[in-house]
Amino acid sequence: MKISEIDTIELQYLQFEDYLEIKDVMVSAYASMPEAFWKEHHIKALLNKFQEGQVVIKVNGQIAGCALSIIIDYDNFDDNHTYRQITADYTFDSHDPEGDMLYGVDIFIKPEFRGLRLGRRLYDYRKELCEKLNLKGIAFGGRIPNYHKYSHEISPKEYIEKVRRKEIHDPVLNFQISNDFHPARILKGYLEGDEASKEFAVLLEWDNIYYEKPVKKAATKKKVVRLGLIQWQMRPYEDIDSLLQQAEYFIDAVSGYRSDFALFPEFFNAPLMAKNNHLSEAEAIRELAKHTEEIVQKFSNFSISYNINIIAGSMPEIKDGKLYNVGYLCKRNGTVERYEKLHVTPDEAKVWGLQGGNELKVFDTDCGKIGILICYDSEFPELSRLLADEGMDILFIPFLTDTQNGYSRVRNCAQARAIENECYVAIAGSVGNLPNVHNMDIQFAQSMVFTPCDFSFPTNGIKAEATPNTEMILIADLDIDLLRELHQFGAVRNLKDRRKDIFDLRKR
Repeated sequence: MKISEIDTIELQYLQFEDYLEIKDVMVSAYASMPEAFWKEHHIKALLNKFQEGQVVIKVNGQIAGCALSIIIDYDNFDDNHTYRQITADYTFDSHDPEGDMLYGVDIFIKPEFRGLRLGRRLYDYRKELCEKLNLKGIAFGGRIPNYHKYSHEISPKEYIEKVRRKEIHDPVLNFQISNDFHPARILKGYLEGDEASKEFAVLLEWDNIYYEKPVKKAATKKKVVRLGLIQWQMRPYEDIDSLLQQAEYFIDAVSGYRSDFALFPEFFNAPLMAKNNHLSEAEAIRELAKHTEEIVQKFSNFSISYNINIIAGSMPEIKDGKLYNVGYLCKRNGTVERYEKLHVTPDEAKVWGLQGGNELKVFDTDCGKIGILICYDSEFPELSRLLADEGMDILFIPFLTDTQNGYSRVRNCAQARAIENECYVAIAGSVGNLPNVHNMDIQFAQSMVFTPCDFSFPTNGIKAEATPNTEMILIADLDIDLLRELHQFGAVRNLKDRRKDIFDLRKR
């Protein structure tokens, strides 16, 4: 049929009254297997058990194709199952409304309607149904009808690889792969009498990226996460209480906008060193470290009372006699976790005697998995890649830079991390100056939120940006589901397409 002859295309639920027309479609679709059509009792059983899974596509009111499916508990079937087993000897008693996988029983298009991409519409319906019913994915055994031409030369595995490399054309397998189904394994003896495929089939699977494992807790999974970035003004404070009062002001503000996270900059508490300016830089920062425990405790209290997760920038801390640059994630459930700056700059080592930390980890939060890297660490791509491998969705980077050169290094590296790791990246820094604090004279910052660069995201990869060198807050909403789509269907897929056959990255 020509496209110009089409008036309407409709997707409808299969009705039992359609059987005779369906039979005619099946007979013509499976001309090489004249007895391979479903009987009336088969169709009646499918409709009785799972009507939503049985659909037809009509062109100008005429049935052009059909898709049949059931729901199964995937764990109940062996990896090398057969078609007879999956359908419970064609009774479909294997259908389980409480199952976790949509299994494709059959899909066929009448020959005269082929070439109109009607099969894709049927597959799209199955995907939408899978998402609607919160199933893990779709699976089915795909025939390889051209394999008989090559079976005396190559194995089914080699055949599939050649099809993927476009060296062999297989109409069924090519179609499945183009519709985002991935081969999982070879099924031997899958469909009795399928001589064209030598009774081999390819188990094809499609993963539902929106699947949520049922939970019994009274909790919801956040799909949109709101960030509150604090672009902190460096100014003199009389004491620690004054600094905490200013911090609480910002926490209150971003919490008022129902933010899930508040991000403070690196060394935001540096103004407290002003009273120790008579000491050497190394001695002054060690005095500042004495306030860290109190600040962390206070921030933890704020996280609970304002119902917000607080990333407390970073602060100096002495551990086993050594000075580190550390931060704390204060969760709104009351728990507190610590992170360390792993790479210290030459200036931090020379002037303050800072040591690099040793622990890199992903943090589980009520908004998913996050990573935190302090300033200079963002310039080492291996760190964020390791975090991405552990499932990080959002990378937070508290930073402190004095010049625009230093800021540009952090900013450009942070944006690169968002692209290469297919994640969101938020950076927050301090502005202003501290003329009475040695080695902390000036600051330059523009806090920002970066995204990957693909169709679902801003074209320039910037979700939100603060005014440079101005004290303010920045609020941004991040859709986590967009990352899931990117991982599977992005124009490029940086994580999936890595050549792990020639390189590897791992923690020691």
